[in-house]
Amino acid sequence: MFDGYDVGIRYADDAVGTLCSKLDDLGVIDDTLIWISSDHGEAFGELGVYADHQAADETTTHIPSILSGAYLPSHVQNGLLYHLDIATSVVELAGARVPYHWDGRSGAEELRKGHPIAGRDYLVTSQGAWSCQRGVRFDRFLYLETWHDGFHAAWAREMLFDVEADPHEESDRAGEDENTTGRARELLASWVEEQLKRSLSPDDPLEITLREGGPYHVRGRLEEYCQRLRSTGRHEWAKVLLERHGSSPSASHDAPPR
Repeated sequence: MFDGYDVGIRYADDAVGTLCSKLDDLGVIDDTLIWISSDHGEAFGELGVYADHQAADETTTHIPSILSGAYLPSHVQNGLLYHLDIATSVVELAGARVPYHWDGRSGAEELRKGHPIAGRDYLVTSQGAWSCQRGVRFDRFLYLETWHDGFHAAWAREMLFDVEADPHEESDRAGEDENTTGRARELLASWVEEQLKRSLSPDDPLEITLREGGPYHVRGRLEEYCQRLRSTGRHEWAKVLLERHGSSPSASHDAPPR
C-alpha cells in the first residue's frame, strides 16, 4: 500500500518537473505562477480508514498547497486557510478581478512581501459522500460531528482530537474536555446558520443526503455488512451498528443542527 502511494508521488513529481522544464525551455518560467495542490488527502489508518478519504478529518482535508513564482519570496504559511483562499490569492496575483461571490480571502499582498497570511480563526470541513460528517479545525484541535457514520461503528457522534499531539487521531478527548468540545459545537452551529442565510437553497446538503438514505454505498446494505462482520469475527461491531441504525438502514444520528 505504501509503495503504491510512493510511486504515485514520484510520478506526480516527474510530471511537475516535465512541465517546469518545458516552461523554462519556452523562456516563460520566470513569468509563470505555478500552484500545486490536491482534491483531498488520504488516510492510512486514521479513524480506521486505510487508503481512502471517508471522513472530514485532518488527514483528509489538510491538503498540500505549493505556490511557486519568481516574484514570490520563499517561506512557509502556517495559518489556517481554505483552498478557496489560495484560489482567490492566485487570481489577484495574476492581476485578474476576484468574482464578487467568491468566499475566499486573498493573501496576495502578504505573499508578494513574503509575510505570513494571518489565516482564519477556524475552518469548517464537510464530508457528504462516504459519511455525513462535519469538522471544526481551530487552535490545535479538530472537532468532528457525525450524523451518519457510513458504517464506521467506532465513530462517536462527537469526537475531539489534539492533532498537534495526536496527529493520527487515536485519542478522542470529547468526553474529557467539555469546554473545548462545547466551543467547537458552537462554532459549527453558527457557521451552518450563517451559510444557510446566504445560500440559494433552504436545505443543508447533508440533510438532503440523510433524507435520501445516507451515503450511497450503505443504502439497504446494513444486514449484508453486519453478516460480513460476524463472519470475520467482529460480532461486537455488528451489534453496535444494528443498535445505532435500528430498523432503518439509512438512519443514524439526528439531522445537522439548524
